[in-house]
Amino acid sequence: TYAPQNIRINCLAPGLVDTPAAATITSSPPALKASESMHALGRIGTPAAIAAALDWLLLPESDWITGQVIGIDGGLSTLRTRPKVAP
Repeated sequence: TYAPQNIRINCLAPGLVDTPAAATITSSPPALKASESMHALGRIGTPAAIAAALDWLLLPESDWITGQVIGIDGGLSTLRTRPKVAP
């Protein structure tokens, strides 16, 4: 709808990021460790990582990117759960 007007619409989809909104998880060592183990990179995100992706989208060189949802989640969305095997 907006592309002919050179308006691009993209979405950043962050995973768990170390912010005050995530404090209930990040302030609990067991919860933080469990969350980190769920991410392919073995850690949670930082606000700087999200800002860097946004900066990249705003570069003139990124002007052909539109209609995208960009996952910034340390690989969490790429992992598949393993089925539990009955004992």
